[in-house]
Amino acid sequence: MSKNRVGQKSRAPYLERMTTFDRIAHSIDSLTSNRPASLEALAAEAELSPFHFQRTFQKLVGVSPLRFQQVLKVEAARDALLKSRSVLEAAWDGGMSGPARLHDALLRIERMTPGELKAGLTLRWSEAETDLGLVTVASTPRGVCGITFSGLEELEARWPTAKFVRDDGAVKTEVTQLERIFRGQKLTRPLSVMLHGTDLQVAVWRALLSIPSGTLTTYGELASHLERPGSARAIGNAVGANHLAVLIPCHRVIQATGALGGYRWGLPRKAALLARELEGT
Repeated sequence: MSKNRVGQKSRAPYLERMTTFDRIAHSIDSLTSNRPASLEALAAEAELSPFHFQRTFQKLVGVSPLRFQQVLKVEAARDALLKSRSVLEAAWDGGMSGPARLHDALLRIERMTPGELKAGLTLRWSEAETDLGLVTVASTPRGVCGITFSGLEELEARWPTAKFVRDDGAVKTEVTQLERIFRGQKLTRPLSVMLHGTDLQVAVWRALLSIPSGTLTTYGELASHLERPGSARAIGNAVGANHLAVLIPCHRVIQATGALGGYRWGLPRKAALLARELEGT
């Protein structure tokens, strides 16, 4: 256990911490892989009755299992990509006046300075149960710097010299606003975030923030927008290095074929997020 943790509560074994989303994740994998499976079989995998599985799936993902499979078929994803292009052109050309407007201009973006890193950081953190599973949030006095579904360990690896202090009250507002975003709702209060990355990574993350909900893009399209043709792999690495889950919507980037591609917090979450957003458009 890290020596830099303060206020850490004892952790139960993984199985005891399994969330409801974890229980349906395998079913989401089955549906996105187009493996034939009946409602009864999916419910049995999740150890739920068919009635409770259907209700739980609809609550967490926003659509029924059948509709989920229809929305995320490769052919449907390719169609969504085509429809997204004109919307994205307007968003990227318009900057803050485009359709996304950085979460209605309530999201304030700042970049962490080398001086802040050198001086050492005290990060206040908390965790909360959400429809997408257990989320861990870390914040500096200037804004949120980490959001993950992989637990505090991921944040400690990113900030190895930081002191982590558990403080549920200090990040309560941030967690509340994030839960709204996870449910597909808009921010109701300003939210500041701190970015820490290379110039390319920060440029990619800012481009991702301008992608409206319900819109998709590809790694190649991102590279073209950033005037880095032929750099799709480097762009993909920058997308994967995003340290603010959902808030910076890296889940809206898929492969040109219509396949979902990767997601550091698991393809079931990416699929659930996209199904909810695409169905809401």
